[in-house]
Amino acid sequence: MKKVLITGANSYIGVSFETYMRQWAPQYRVDTLDVIGDGWMQTSFAGYDTVFHVAGIAHQKETAENAALYYQVNRDLALDIARKAKADGVKHFVFMSSMSVYGMDRGVITPDTKPAPTTNYGRSKLEAEIGLQSLADESFLLTVLRPPMVYGKNCRGNFQLMLKLAQKSPVFPAVNNRRSMISIENLCRFVYLVIGRQEPGLFCPQNREYVNTTQMVRLIAQKLDRRIFFSRLAGLAVGAMVPFVSVARKAFSTLIYEDFERHDFSYCTEPFEDSVRDSI
Repeated sequence: MKKVLITGANSYIGVSFETYMRQWAPQYRVDTLDVIGDGWMQTSFAGYDTVFHVAGIAHQKETAENAALYYQVNRDLALDIARKAKADGVKHFVFMSSMSVYGMDRGVITPDTKPAPTTNYGRSKLEAEIGLQSLADESFLLTVLRPPMVYGKNCRGNFQLMLKLAQKSPVFPAVNNRRSMISIENLCRFVYLVIGRQEPGLFCPQNREYVNTTQMVRLIAQKLDRRIFFSRLAGLAVGAMVPFVSVARKAFSTLIYEDFERHDFSYCTEPFEDSVRDSI
């Protein structure tokens, strides 16, 4: 039996992964540890094969008042947990980072693209990655995941914005963009395979297909049995706004990973249309 410890209670990805892994019992035992406060330090990590660290601060408006919190949680806590894991004999550490480390809201990200985060969230995640790399060696394998937008039922973030628009708006822009995204089902399978192989490295898992924002909203509307008019004129208008308005860039610009599939396993088992319908 492989034993996996998820550090970070009530995380969307952590809860989803723990639920996903129930199908693999009794080959895998998955536990979750709440790491708020200092109580987690009294828990022994001995006997666990992998620690999957998902605790973090995200989806909050950044302010001067909460800036330090990003580094305390996303960087310092991750490093403290990794040090304890290594000291307790855990061989494999999986860190949930983010596409935000690149600091881009449009364009194409390749393996040659250098991280250049522009937010406290992105900077804290990148600094955590750098600190974790200094701990990694042959006895402590490190996997870093930089997924794009993760979507699924009850998720947080931009998918909820698109869902609300599909529920309320009679008109939606027709755009021809491409976005890297990953369904929670596909992400959970990726993590399952990485843990099973104890595969070290940097990975940017994504759906097999790039996502078009208009097509995603069309699928949501079909699921909700709503009629929406998709306007090319509105699409031209938001296209003109993309260089100047951050909200327009987040929803309607092209932002993709390219040439990142440097592994020999398949994980995109859920078709895109099914994944959207299952997310509502």
